[in-house]
Amino acid sequence: MSEDEKAGVDTPRSTSSEAIKRLEEEGEIAADYLEELLDIADLDGDIDIDVDHGRAAVEIVSEEDGSRWLKRLVGKDGEVLDAVQELTRLAVQAKTGERSRLMLDIAGYRKGRRTELTQIAEQAIREVRASGEKQALPPMNPFERKVVHDVVAAAGLVSDSEGVEPERRVVIHPA
Repeated sequence: MSEDEKAGVDTPRSTSSEAIKRLEEEGEIAADYLEELLDIADLDGDIDIDVDHGRAAVEIVSEEDGSRWLKRLVGKDGEVLDAVQELTRLAVQAKTGERSRLMLDIAGYRKGRRTELTQIAEQAIREVRASGEKQALPPMNPFERKVVHDVVAAAGLVSDSEGVEPERRVVIHPA
């Protein structure tokens, strides 16, 4: 799978009722898989299912006290979360026969990281505009790069990714 596919950069699926039904089914399959995982790990959590931007979105949430235990499923810099997401996508693919672009969030990690990345990107955009020089950001995973590319595009600038995993990074260019 290419980096763009992992990050969800490929052509969006249609939003017809049939497509939405298929995405809801992906979410249900993922929820079943994740419930089993939580049982095995002896962790408490509720699973929220949604369809967001042409993909199934699943989040594991918990009460305040339980969130600290769920954060073990996030891991350092979201590494465990990325692995659980890939395993969940594979479980969905095994049932449906189709590649899944499902996005998984655990204990609000991705939501919080999206906010942080937006701030980082906005600061870098200000610096690029002020200096007229391109700026390379620190290495990021595909999800993080996608967030930054979206912020840069919304600001009217151009960005691309350079390097090879795990050192792949976003470079922001002046307008």
